[in-house]
Amino acid sequence: MKNYLRMYIVELIGTFFLVFTVGSAVMLNGAGVIPAIAIGFALMVMVYAGGHISGGHYNPAVSLAAAIRGALPVKQVIPYWISQVLGGGAAALLVNHFVKEVPVAQCCGFTPGAIITGEFLFTFALCYVVLQTATSRNLEGNSFYGLAIGSTVTVGAFAAGGILCYGAFNPAVAVGLGIMNSACWNCLAITITANLIAAIAAAFVYKFTVNE
Repeated sequence: MKNYLRMYIVELIGTFFLVFTVGSAVMLNGAGVIPAIAIGFALMVMVYAGGHISGGHYNPAVSLAAAIRGALPVKQVIPYWISQVLGGGAAALLVNHFVKEVPVAQCCGFTPGAIITGEFLFTFALCYVVLQTATSRNLEGNSFYGLAIGSTVTVGAFAAGGILCYGAFNPAVAVGLGIMNSACWNCLAITITANLIAAIAAAFVYKFTVNE
């Protein structure tokens, strides 16, 4: 039980810093290339910090993909999700504390089709990269997994974030965006659904293509 608690704490901390970086970089620092780079780096350093303890998921979609792949016990999926959402929610509330005026969430500026496309593609890419670099026995012990995972999020943020979708690629980030009133909950429901479906797809593609 103590070992499990360590894992949950690490997932909460990592997700907290990821969502806090998303909120502070976007809401406090503004537009430009800095938010995408900062978010990718935040994920990278947290993956390196906690990967050896919990797997460094910080993302309910990644945890789902890992469970389907067999890298995470199925019974740990819900506790991981709870830890991740609590960490992301706490970060969002802290960001709100420092924002002078929390925005009022407007109607979604993206079409459902665009949200599904952007969120599915880059959540799939993220989960696929995590499974390939951080769970595959063929690459066991590599030192580049964190860089690969963080870079995938940065690529997604540049390619789809604010263009096709919110660029969450992570249900915990989506919940954080909702708490920060940076997105409407109706579109976030589409975002989260696309994230989870992409995770399932990535896990089955991994199992089909990797020979271990």
